[in-house]
Amino acid sequence: MDQSKRRRGRREGEGRKSYRPSLGKERSKRLSLCLIGMLPVLVVHGGAGQIPKERVEMASAGVRAAARAGYAVLQGGRSSMDAVVEAVTNLENNPSFNAGYGSVLNVKGEVEMDAIVMDGRTLASGAVSAVRNIANPIQLARLVMEQTSHLCLTAGGAGQFARAMGMPEVPGDSLITEYARMRWKKNLAPNANPVESQMGKMGTVGAVAVDEDGNIACATSTGGMLNKMEGRVGDTACIGCGGYADNRAGAVSPTGHGEAIMKVTLARLILFHMAQGMSPEEASDLGLATMKERVEGLGGVVTVDPQGRWAARFTTTQMAWAAAQGGTLHFGVFSGEDVTQDIGDPN
Repeated sequence: MDQSKRRRGRREGEGRKSYRPSLGKERSKRLSLCLIGMLPVLVVHGGAGQIPKERVEMASAGVRAAARAGYAVLQGGRSSMDAVVEAVTNLENNPSFNAGYGSVLNVKGEVEMDAIVMDGRTLASGAVSAVRNIANPIQLARLVMEQTSHLCLTAGGAGQFARAMGMPEVPGDSLITEYARMRWKKNLAPNANPVESQMGKMGTVGAVAVDEDGNIACATSTGGMLNKMEGRVGDTACIGCGGYADNRAGAVSPTGHGEAIMKVTLARLILFHMAQGMSPEEASDLGLATMKERVEGLGGVVTVDPQGRWAARFTTTQMAWAAAQGGTLHFGVFSGEDVTQDIGDPN
């Protein structure tokens, strides 16, 4: 029997899913949250934009697989950091997304990637920017956090660090798909608009999670902007822009036009609103609305708070997302879409 069911949002043009279980009286013990099934929780996104019709199912299947992979880590008692890195690694290995294998190309037809992780317990963070020849930049970002005193390494320096850590290099061409090469060539035309065309390819990927101990983490990875200048660094590698995690407030992983996200420091802005008492849904909507109003930027976010409440919100036409909590998988692509199924359902 098909266990899936669909629900539609009431308001047109509202990209959403937010899950806010009723807590009744505030419960201070993490054990209580675990017992009622709120923790652990993991939410992933595969990028906001306008996904071509023929790629919608691939995008949905990809985020569902990533959410299952990350949630399995949490169910095994491991940390939220382990879970978000596992989920994003899964997305980086999937050619449907603009991260790792499948990244968009810069103006010279080459892959340059950015990634960030952040640990909400200690506020430790690690990032890499403009890296080449690395299959999983998110794993390199974690090494920056754990093995250096720095927050971000870039380009050649990041590559040198990767070699020192024993991370294998891969040929640059092995990260390029035919779809990415086709879109690169198309956007070399003098009248092309790469920013607008970016909406035809899933963007930045990311994940947020809270583990059974109540610790929060985020991870974000991207190939950047289509046909960008060589050396361009977007929001992803910038703490507070491409991701932020704080056990006292929550975690956010954004997607969208990097320059717009940086101008409003979107991840940190949303968590500021949450620290003032807003729910993940309310804070995400306000942050995205601010970005749209102030800098005409569109995008999306996945957000979680310390109690396990989460939201997947976007102002673009679509955003592939999935959330795993209490043995249930929630997912969607279109505005107002929420499909639920048992986490063990392979479809």
